[in-house]
Amino acid sequence: MAIENHDTTIREIKPKNRRIMGAGGPDDDDNRWPPWLKPLLKESFFVQCKLHADSHKSECNMYCLDCMNGALCSLCLAYHKDHRAIQIRRSSYHDVIRVSEIQKVLDITGVQTYIINSARVVFLNERPQPRPGKGVTNTCEVCERSLLDSYRFCSLGCKIVGTSKNFQKKKKHSAAMASDSEDSYSSNSSHGRQKNSKVQSFTPSTPPPTSVNYRTAKRRKGIPHRAPLGGLIIEY
Repeated sequence: MAIENHDTTIREIKPKNRRIMGAGGPDDDDNRWPPWLKPLLKESFFVQCKLHADSHKSECNMYCLDCMNGALCSLCLAYHKDHRAIQIRRSSYHDVIRVSEIQKVLDITGVQTYIINSARVVFLNERPQPRPGKGVTNTCEVCERSLLDSYRFCSLGCKIVGTSKNFQKKKKHSAAMASDSEDSYSSNSSHGRQKNSKVQSFTPSTPPPTSVNYRTAKRRKGIPHRAPLGGLIIEY
């Protein structure tokens, strides 16, 4: 019995080059920023280093942009030679970084800078503000903190949020909703004024006073006169 061998041709099917929403495509917001930025903003600094707890230099105020393995102390830098490490500082219980360091690796255009201890710095994350001050003309597009007129954001975190596509869509939607509300309010107000004018037109007006009414209104009663005493008959 002869057995014939048939060669089976296997064709490799390659998927088309397409971007899936949320799959990290080239147009996603995450790819606009360096991979170390968001982990940096979420990190907790100025805590005691677990590896060098016995040292007086165990405060974690450094961060390695290449390893992205959490906050580091000055002694930990010995394991990160030739790496890009930046120092985090603190101002009023908020983390800041010097402009001279961060602008080498990140575009901070639109983020307000501050001068603290003779050094220009930027804040990592937003700072809550109960209410804007009087006469404020410009605020952060995300957290509405008071800013100088030439800036859009108060921190690096607010810039990430404020420049994302989702935030821009929500902002446009809110502006459209506000515009529709104003149009609806103005339309209802004008309709209400027209309705009031129609109601008032059906209300009869007060007639003008006639001559009879005028004389009656102006007439005054005379002084009453008593009868003379001679007309009285008194009996005993």
